[in-house]
Amino acid sequence: MVVKSRVLHSAANGELHSPVNPEEKPKRHKVATDGRKNAKAAKPEGDAEGPSPSPQRRTSARIQLKQLAEKKELLARQRVEVLDEPESASKRKKTNGQVKSKRNTTPSVAEEVVEDKAVAVPVSNDVTKSKDGDASEPLELCASEKSRTGDEGGSANIVEKSDHAKVKETLRLFNKYYLHFVQEEEKRCKKAEVAQKASKRSKSEEAPAEDTKQKSKRPDLKAVSKMLEANEILNHEKRIGNVPGINIGHRFYSRAEMVAVGFHSHWLNGIDYMGLSYSKMYSNYSFPLAVAIVLSGMYEDDLDNAEDVIYTGQGGQNLTGNKRQIRDQVMERGNLALKNCIEQAVPVRVVRGHECASSYCGKLYTYDGLYKVIQYWAEKGISGFTVFKFRLRRIEGQSLLTTNQVQFVYGRVPKSVAEIRGLVCEDITGGQEDIPIPATNLVDDPPVAPIGFTYCKSIKVAHGVKLPSNANGCDCIGLCIDSRTCSCAKLNGLDFPYVHRDGGRLIEAKDVVYECGPNCGCGPGCVNRTSQRGIKYRLEVFRTPKKGWAVRSWDFIPSGAPVCEYTGILTRTEDLDHVSENNYIFEIDCLQTISGIGGRERRSRDASLPANNSSDGIDDQRSESVPEFCIDACSTGNIARFINHSCEPNLFVQCVLSSHHDIKLARVVLFAAENIPPLQELTYDYGYALDSVYGPDGKIIQMPCFCGATECRKRLF
Repeated sequence: MVVKSRVLHSAANGELHSPVNPEEKPKRHKVATDGRKNAKAAKPEGDAEGPSPSPQRRTSARIQLKQLAEKKELLARQRVEVLDEPESASKRKKTNGQVKSKRNTTPSVAEEVVEDKAVAVPVSNDVTKSKDGDASEPLELCASEKSRTGDEGGSANIVEKSDHAKVKETLRLFNKYYLHFVQEEEKRCKKAEVAQKASKRSKSEEAPAEDTKQKSKRPDLKAVSKMLEANEILNHEKRIGNVPGINIGHRFYSRAEMVAVGFHSHWLNGIDYMGLSYSKMYSNYSFPLAVAIVLSGMYEDDLDNAEDVIYTGQGGQNLTGNKRQIRDQVMERGNLALKNCIEQAVPVRVVRGHECASSYCGKLYTYDGLYKVIQYWAEKGISGFTVFKFRLRRIEGQSLLTTNQVQFVYGRVPKSVAEIRGLVCEDITGGQEDIPIPATNLVDDPPVAPIGFTYCKSIKVAHGVKLPSNANGCDCIGLCIDSRTCSCAKLNGLDFPYVHRDGGRLIEAKDVVYECGPNCGCGPGCVNRTSQRGIKYRLEVFRTPKKGWAVRSWDFIPSGAPVCEYTGILTRTEDLDHVSENNYIFEIDCLQTISGIGGRERRSRDASLPANNSSDGIDDQRSESVPEFCIDACSTGNIARFINHSCEPNLFVQCVLSSHHDIKLARVVLFAAENIPPLQELTYDYGYALDSVYGPDGKIIQMPCFCGATECRKRLF
């Protein structure tokens, strides 16, 4: 939808990404609003590289990329169907519920309890210490997954994404479902509030209120339940050792997220373990076996000394939440599973929970690596009941702990300007933003500040560009509440694109988001004005060794939250054709994204386009034409001009219409694509196709990428 030609850092932004001949600087490039950038090659007419002229070659290359992706997806689906045929044929007579239970979920807690009780009888209570070895053998158990994913190795060929990318994709899907259920809960609460006000005069109508309360359920649990039903969770089967794609220090923002990626299979139990059903897969081990534990301060007898942990077994606790024991614990289920880990030298994943106001469940969970269970014993606990204690010791040779005494360390987030290291500018906005944006430089000697531009928090309109007249607004009063009567909600597919939580969050990326504008009856507090409220996070511009200036946040940013709008001078693209050294141009090409050309983020098609901007019938030639308008942020812009590219971005670009409905002049807003922890660099995907950028002489220009992502393409273009 939107194009940003920010390939190199010009004089205002520091050195280039790589040494490029000044005479071969690339032309402007296009980036779709879903975060993909489609390079607009400038190729001389005299270049003879095949029978087709350069415009046709460029169009063909982009369409071929799209067709190739579709073919790969179709091939993958066909392979999955072939692999599933034997299993599905043997289950034709089973009910849908039986099949779903077999394929979509791990053994339930109730099933494992029965299995564990059967094993618990003959087991002795003698203490058996594990060997002092490095537990290398259990760590290799994950290799046995090969025998479980298909005898012919077909599944290995199907998977094209890395484990890290699959984890990120699954968590983004979870967040989308989560926000959908948050919206449902907000609607339910609003209806209940209205019903309560209407029935104040009649006490007999209090019963329905109880029914609505029973329907209330945590949105995160609803989200993971939906993923289980739709067979969309990752790592269906439990595994011993590390989970692919989840490194030490990974942060989960709820227990439900751990379930979604198959890291810990239950949102409540502290001990995750394999029951007897896994004995066929791991024939050399006795079950149950623990695979993960969560240290979250729920038991009064826990003792956490970081590298050495004394963990209280499960059971006998008062579930009302006062953390006190009310009965003796029994050697079964998770307790027996931890005991068996001692005897068989099986490592356990340890996750620590920490109080966190940013998390929707009030806690943040950090993976701290593999631990050996080296000892257990039974004793009278603080409340006078028998509890089992398990001593766990962290396996050596792993990454350093990111927690210390259950206090999570994000990094050094300054509390005041005086604490900022390398400060070169206290506020690059000059007081224009409600929250100052400092700039730091620990790279250059002597350190320099970002110069060569004027900060502007809103779009400036160039001479000769006329904005459309304000669109007709909705008739809502105060706030937009009812999506059935709000005309702006109707444009968004009969619903509001945002939820109220955390000051407003976009549920999912859309082709176009229609916000309330100047002629609407609602006020500035309306949820459908979320992206118009300016910057609300503490951002910092900082210098990097290879990428020039970059941006990070001191605050946690939840998925779907607006970060900033891309501002600059709104001008006609043709007026900048003569400019060769401007690397801060966004070409507004919403129609290309809506037509399905490129795009990383999947878009919801609920929104309706105005009749004069309909994407129906747009042919390739029109979709490849140069967008009429662009945003020039070279000399005038805001914080967005400093945000770098990444092959695995944490932001996406969204086309937003508010004051008018001309998609050619849409606003460009950057939203969080996932939960972003403090001090993580903010990035989005420029979306260049490799070998798509040409210099004035017609030769392909190449530039290395320094984003450092796991899935980095190694080249920006």
